[in-house]
Amino acid sequence: MDIEQLEIRQHMGHFAPFEYLGDEQLDRVAGAVEVGYYRAGSDILALDQEINELCYIRSGAVEVSRRGGQLFDRLVEGDVFGASDLMRNRRVRFPVRALEDSLIYFVPAELFEALRGENDDFADFVETGGVRLKATVDQHQHDNRTGTTRVRRLIRRRPVMVDADTPMREVARRMRDENVTCVLVIDNGGDHDTDNSPCHFATDDGVVHRLDGIVTDRDCCTRVLADDLDGTVPVAKVMTTQLVTARSEESVHEAMLAMLNHNIKHLPILHKRRPIGVLHLGDIMRHETRSSLYLVNTIFNQPGLAGLIRLSGDVTAAFTRLVDEGADATMVGCTMAAICKSFARRLLELGEAELGPPPVPYSFMVLGSTARDEQTVFADQDHAMVLDDSFDPEQHDAYFLALARFVSDGLAACGYPLCKGDVMATNRRWRQPLSVWQRYFRDWIEDPDPESLLNSAIFFDLGHVHGEAHRIEALQALIVELAPRNPRFLAAMARNALNRTPPIGLFRTFILEKDGQQNDAINLKRRGTAPLVDLVRVHALACGSSSSSTLRRLEDIARTQLLPEGVNDRLRYAFEYISMVRIRHQALAIEQGEEADNRLRPANVSSRERHHLKDAFEVLSHAQKFLKFRYPMPSSSGRRR
Repeated sequence: MDIEQLEIRQHMGHFAPFEYLGDEQLDRVAGAVEVGYYRAGSDILALDQEINELCYIRSGAVEVSRRGGQLFDRLVEGDVFGASDLMRNRRVRFPVRALEDSLIYFVPAELFEALRGENDDFADFVETGGVRLKATVDQHQHDNRTGTTRVRRLIRRRPVMVDADTPMREVARRMRDENVTCVLVIDNGGDHDTDNSPCHFATDDGVVHRLDGIVTDRDCCTRVLADDLDGTVPVAKVMTTQLVTARSEESVHEAMLAMLNHNIKHLPILHKRRPIGVLHLGDIMRHETRSSLYLVNTIFNQPGLAGLIRLSGDVTAAFTRLVDEGADATMVGCTMAAICKSFARRLLELGEAELGPPPVPYSFMVLGSTARDEQTVFADQDHAMVLDDSFDPEQHDAYFLALARFVSDGLAACGYPLCKGDVMATNRRWRQPLSVWQRYFRDWIEDPDPESLLNSAIFFDLGHVHGEAHRIEALQALIVELAPRNPRFLAAMARNALNRTPPIGLFRTFILEKDGQQNDAINLKRRGTAPLVDLVRVHALACGSSSSSTLRRLEDIARTQLLPEGVNDRLRYAFEYISMVRIRHQALAIEQGEEADNRLRPANVSSRERHHLKDAFEVLSHAQKFLKFRYPMPSSSGRRR
């Protein structure tokens, strides 16, 4: 295969329906295509002409018209056209004209028919016009450039690296001379085990180094000048050692979330463990127009609660901007959760500054959609405190109650409503030492009564926000250890997950709410995303997953034999699609000056969207039926029943 065919193969293999083909099939396509170039405004397919090829847009854009000349569709890079005419009578029913200068690949009709017969996914796509649930979600994600652009594309220069014993005076000069805002600190040479640490790398000359830390221009001010240190102090005494890094193949969105969650402005980028550059906050800001990173940075710069309250309006603006610019549900959920965690973290910092340092170490954890990184705009508060086992209620609890009130009241003032179920750190029950939390978790799993099941559904979605993370990790480890070994608990959780059913009836009709406020509407959370989260959680508990997000849990489940082939992917697409519809509905309400809620009236959406929603709800319905079968309740004698 020559270089041109390899390029054709690589490009087509990234788009439906060719992405579904095996290597040999894709080779046949690359070897058979003919290439055509069309100027903007020129006809590609004329009405009623004979057609003998499937058309694939390599670059440019085209306009598809109806017989009467009305616009039918606009297509861009990676889209295909002509399939319906090939399968009909090989006469063009929908004429096509180039909107821009366009490069078109033509796949012969004989090969097209052969692929339809050989590959079911290929056939399903072209025979349904590509309007399946999977294709819709995939296309939306592809259209979002922040979610698909690899972070390596933003790297413009190699990183500046210095040895750990370099004096800070020399470091500052290098930063000035090379016009950079940070340097990476390395241990120069030595006998390192490169297999056990992502921070070990070898240079071109074969010398092994260890990436030890990073020093920024701000560090020069706050850790050297402000502390009156001599310029001869080695950089190792000043550097940040708890490095947050990203791999070069990660997306810009993933890099953005890392910076959001850790409140950092410099992110070293690694390729095969070797630093290839440092991404700066400004690099992402120049790449995309969202203000989420700027908002988080502003949150941490606020000197008091009043400033945080003033920023609450920016949260809504960030949400609607993300949706308007095409962010998918995963990106929106992660970003909104990161913003909420930033408010909580800053409030904890302000609270500690006002109340004094904590009398014993503690960990602050968030729960629910915030912990799963699936938050929409201004979700209710769900949080708790895990205290050190040296905690003495009489001596220490007054401090932690005051801190919890400071945070919960502050979050409420910033737009995050108090939890109606009182699942907050202000509740003494949810402000306990680690040993008590471990007893809670053990009791809930080993004695799954209705209250225990409710608590498990809430607290087993947990995430660390502030303080020492190891206590949260210990609780996650306990869940991983105990849950898979308790079939009675899994069976009870499975039945609990069936309490909320999808709103789909016979003949694929919607079952609408009839309870007044919800009249003639579908609650997309209560009847869609929430039951999906519940059933995925059960499978995740069964396979020992330590992940909190629904999609990460599905990735963990996919590595097991828990679900029949194909079910995992269908659950993922159903969850993403319902979530997409939900956030779009909320963003539209906000833009129209209305309250954002989860109630969608099917009459207000297009027939195509209704069709996809029915597909997604049917996936949920089938998955719920399987759930009860997969986790039968053990009998008292140990036999299944």
